[in-house]
Amino acid sequence: MSTTKEQVQSLLQQLPDDCSIEDIQYHLYVIEKVRRGLEIADKEGTISQVAVEERLNKIPVVAV
Repeated sequence: MSTTKEQVQSLLQQLPDDCSIEDIQYHLYVIEKVRRGLEIADKEGTISQVAVEERLNKIPVVAV
């Protein structure tokens, strides 16, 4: 597995030369969120699409 520094270097090489610091921060944020999500999925498991849909269908819909 690559180090964090190597991952950041790879990201910077993929971004356009005229990207902003905000662009870089956004991409780092997304990468970290995905990494954490995968880590949680490995530890706690996942649920199927059908199970998610069943849970969502039980939530009452409130008209606004």
